[in-house]
Amino acid sequence: MSKMTPKEMADEIGNGLLSFPVTPFNADYSFNETQYRSNIDWLCGYNVAGLFAAGGTGEFFSLTPAEVEKVVGVAVNEARGRIPVLAGVGYGTAIAKDMAIAAERAGADGVLLLPPYLMQSEQEGLAAHVEAVCATTKLGVIVYNRDNAILNERTLEKLCKRCPNLVGYKDGIGDIELMTRVYSRLGTRLTYIGGLPTAETFALPYLEMGVTTYSSAVFNFVPDFAINFYAAVRRRDRDAVYAGLRDFILPLIEIRNRKKGYAVSIIKAGMKVIGRDSGPVRSPLIELDSSEIAELAKLIQNRPEKSVMQE
Repeated sequence: MSKMTPKEMADEIGNGLLSFPVTPFNADYSFNETQYRSNIDWLCGYNVAGLFAAGGTGEFFSLTPAEVEKVVGVAVNEARGRIPVLAGVGYGTAIAKDMAIAAERAGADGVLLLPPYLMQSEQEGLAAHVEAVCATTKLGVIVYNRDNAILNERTLEKLCKRCPNLVGYKDGIGDIELMTRVYSRLGTRLTYIGGLPTAETFALPYLEMGVTTYSSAVFNFVPDFAINFYAAVRRRDRDAVYAGLRDFILPLIEIRNRKKGYAVSIIKAGMKVIGRDSGPVRSPLIELDSSEIAELAKLIQNRPEKSVMQE
């Protein structure tokens, strides 16, 4: 069980960069615990504020509930209290509740509530879903606003009154007007997380709206670049931020956008390039081809030096 209160967890993750580790698989697509432990231990050596086990980059959508609990438990065990570990939970309300209970049992410090499976719903239905999960666990809950689970500011305000352990809001849609309405109404009641694919592109403008942190998928394979980029964002160093975007992030996005699902596949490809091969992605995702991996390798090799990103 976590030793952190929901507020303590939210405050801590709001003060630094967040990492969403990949879930390594063996050639037969089974969970590769040995590689995962190695990856978690390595990432914990950097100045990162939180690890989200079995999140979107961790292929939550391809894991069984039992696998999610296993992955979260291993992450907690390997992190050894150095960094808060949060667990992905989702699907329908009943399954999400079970997964939140399992996350607490595995020792997670909080949960990220991903959108419910498939269904479109009205605000009252989404609110009932979030409230049911919050009521199931003592852990701090972060809602992921994206796809078919877009909560407006009025719904969030009601949920914040009903659910004291609802402590975070992760934006995955990039609606600046909605983000402004949410922050204007709720202020510091929530910790706000940038959660768009390749969140670095939105980090600087979002900081002005109260979004103090974001989830960096590239942290998995270029943690030095990710940490220095985040530091440049927090000190509002526009020149350094745009150098990082121009010379690394935007070219990476160009590769990522070529095929559906590459937002995850390119991260595992990056792990392979740096010598931390974390195996294949599970279907329905597909792998980068050899020419794209070569492009990625060159991009990683030529990424901006620390001296460019630092003061």
